[in-house]
Amino acid sequence: LFSAEEVGRYREHYLALLDSGFNGDLDFKAKDETDPLKRYPRLMQMHRSDSVSLDYLCDPRIDCVITELTGLSPFAVQTMFYFKPPGARGQALHQDNFYLKAEPSTCIAAWLAVDDCLVENGCLEVVPGSHQLPTLCLTPADTEKSFTDVQVPIPPGMKAEPMLMKAGDVLFFNGQLIHGSGPNVTESSFRRALIAHYVIGDSHSVGRWYHPVLRMDRTEIELETSVGGGKCGEFVEIGSVTSLKMREPREADLLVTTE
Repeated sequence: LFSAEEVGRYREHYLALLDSGFNGDLDFKAKDETDPLKRYPRLMQMHRSDSVSLDYLCDPRIDCVITELTGLSPFAVQTMFYFKPPGARGQALHQDNFYLKAEPSTCIAAWLAVDDCLVENGCLEVVPGSHQLPTLCLTPADTEKSFTDVQVPIPPGMKAEPMLMKAGDVLFFNGQLIHGSGPNVTESSFRRALIAHYVIGDSHSVGRWYHPVLRMDRTEIELETSVGGGKCGEFVEIGSVTSLKMREPREADLLVTTE
């Protein structure tokens, strides 16, 4: 969906944005840390101050695909950029709408591969069929392999499959799909990704973290604020022990697609 020239510009732009002191996920860039994700923290909500990110978020090509998939032009709520350098941990399996809390429908992601994505450099993994599930309860994750400490367990009869992608490919998936990624075990290959999140156009509310909400023409639209939610995964230190308190899902968590 995006050309080699476009993704090349994204590689250069987001490295320059990080070097400029942009407020990343960790609020700093730690040059001397042994954890690669502290040297290259993910960037979040760049579109609120960065025109390149806003252009991606509201790109007509993305609007066209999501409108074809859902029948409605979406509402835009988030941008993220993952550097995922050599040696970086991945992100344990999760469902996006656990965090976005789009209601009454769900959210949808446009996940752009900025590098070729292979198993070795930690490509995205998805659980086919899980897009039809409700939002599931969490269990502890292995923080030696994941920068988050919680995960969604794979339901019986399902399995995670790697999404091998070329730079410029975009994967679209809804907020119920269980997905994540493993560590980057290469010595020199980054696995950068530019991600935008949307709520399907029949939604009337979304979590606080995702306001203000934009139409695809970049004008703001007022949606209600859902209860709960937060950033798409909280960074934790390597080897951290989860403090997760197991809970039963609330009614607001049980959001099942109708497709």
